[in-house]
Amino acid sequence: MAEHGVNPGSQAWTKKHLLGLEDLEGWEIEKILDVAGEMMPFSRPGAPKKPDLAGKLVVNLFYEASTRTRVSFGQAARRLGADVIDFAASGSSLSKGESFIDTARNIEALGMDLAVVRHSVPGTPHLLTHHLNAGIVNAGDGAHEHPTQALLDIFTVRNRLGKIKGLTVGLVGDIAHSRVARSNIQGFKKLGARVIVCGPPTLIPRQVAELGVEVSYSLDEVIGELDVVNVLRIQFERQTGGLFPSIREYFRLFGMTKERLRKSRPNLLLLAPGPINRGVELTPEVADGPHSTILDQVRNGLGVRMAVLSLLAGIGS
Repeated sequence: MAEHGVNPGSQAWTKKHLLGLEDLEGWEIEKILDVAGEMMPFSRPGAPKKPDLAGKLVVNLFYEASTRTRVSFGQAARRLGADVIDFAASGSSLSKGESFIDTARNIEALGMDLAVVRHSVPGTPHLLTHHLNAGIVNAGDGAHEHPTQALLDIFTVRNRLGKIKGLTVGLVGDIAHSRVARSNIQGFKKLGARVIVCGPPTLIPRQVAELGVEVSYSLDEVIGELDVVNVLRIQFERQTGGLFPSIREYFRLFGMTKERLRKSRPNLLLLAPGPINRGVELTPEVADGPHSTILDQVRNGLGVRMAVLSLLAGIGS
């Protein structure tokens, strides 16, 4: 049920693309979450398929490395009865000088209905909407957004705690380079949560407060206020170096440990979008402990991505 007075069941889904949560209204986010809940029984191993996309072709256009997201989208499409092509940039005609747009248009000529796109350049999925007729799903564009990761994070929290409105959510770590952080901020804020971003000053953008979040540079000062903490990976591959003294120092100040959990609320939920770096962002006992929802996030991601593909195909509206 929507928490801002609009019943998402009474609203018709009209969007052809999912480019970011910045583009969605609160009721549209709720709509995806509600449809995801309906999809979950069909996402389990051995469950019958839900043939919403029978006869459709879904193509994973991944220009960056991925495990969870690529596999999850592929499985989601197959659970909905679609044919799936997994495209990898390595070994393709891109190495022969073919442009990104020409590659995508040639793949669309094979009958592509939906393209799931991951690319290192922000705005790439948006660019494709001007050149293709297929529906486009942003599976991560540079440091801009990763909408389905945020949706599965929000779904996991709502499933566990029964609500989003009124919760205090902490995003801890590399805010500056994290597309997950940006999508989480948009989604949680639009559903009525209080959001605190926390990390070293060098990893928090100066303008982030303009998004309506609070900023803290001390996890120990805010840990007792949080209902949810989303531990974000240090994105070494997007950094030029020298943003904090050492991994050991970062872990001492911002790592999630058993000692820090003792300062937290008893029912704190711990999320981590993965891949996780044990001993950098959190300890193994925390990652595998009772507060952790990491594997729940992976399982819930399948239902969420099934919901997104179905809605964009005009089936689940």
